[in-house]
Amino acid sequence: MTTTVLVAGATGDLGARIVRALLDPAHDAHDVHVVALTRSGSSPAADRLAAVSDRVSVVSAAYDDHDALVTALAGVDVVVSVLSGTRSVIVDAQTALLRAAVDAGVPRFVPSDYSADYRSITPGTNRNFELRREFAATVDAAPVRATSVLNGAFTDMLTGQAPMILFDRRTVLYWSSPDQVLDFTTKDDTARVTALVALDPDAPRVVEVAGDRVTARSVAETLSQLTGTRFRTQWAGTAGTLSAMARVGRRLSKADDDEPFPAWQGMQYFVSMFSGEAELHHVANDRYGPHDWTTVRDVLAAHVQA
Repeated sequence: MTTTVLVAGATGDLGARIVRALLDPAHDAHDVHVVALTRSGSSPAADRLAAVSDRVSVVSAAYDDHDALVTALAGVDVVVSVLSGTRSVIVDAQTALLRAAVDAGVPRFVPSDYSADYRSITPGTNRNFELRREFAATVDAAPVRATSVLNGAFTDMLTGQAPMILFDRRTVLYWSSPDQVLDFTTKDDTARVTALVALDPDAPRVVEVAGDRVTARSVAETLSQLTGTRFRTQWAGTAGTLSAMARVGRRLSKADDDEPFPAWQGMQYFVSMFSGEAELHHVANDRYGPHDWTTVRDVLAAHVQA
């Protein structure tokens, strides 16, 4: 039997990786057809996806056009959402997609989580996580079988977007404790797990994975070994102080409230991680068999060599 997987957000970075993972020949027990949902007609990114394989088709539908979405979802076995944005996307567009999936008779739905554990964070401390929690309540009330993939932070961000490592100063920043466990998974490993979840009709409500689990102290030690130069840890304040700074930054940057990753949101991610509230506690890396996970050391080694 063919499993038809619709990927919403397939032209994005993570979405395209998930499409490639779904087409991996390693899934020889599955005949997979991927439907890439785009909001408009043909685009260079959509055309590239369609050219990847004859098992990929591209459909177009606006999220405010319910009938068009239902038509696009006809015959689909599982929806994988990789939509990225703020409320208008994570809550509104995903809710529209979910309602269309229900009306089209789609039995399974994978929401766009791909994050640390947002379920227990303190209200007001992480906008993006709270939007995911809000949508989770919506999907839990719907007559579909949902599975969220929680993977911690993307390891790829350690060498760029997440300013935890100050390479030029040979310093690793931390808040509250240098020994707080931090969960990291690369985008490729997250895409692999998401593809396997999509093809697993018995997947539970949440699948937690962590390509690596480190601390600020262990990251500094790893960098010292890789470079032959001592990297030190530096206390940057408490998670509570950082949370207060993020709230001030948000108030002063109202124009950024519709941006997915303004500076204050980055602060909120560190608050969630270094407070321990978003730590994963039920990691199941072996759920889909043995795998050579890319570690934090692997990513840092590649960056140092480059």
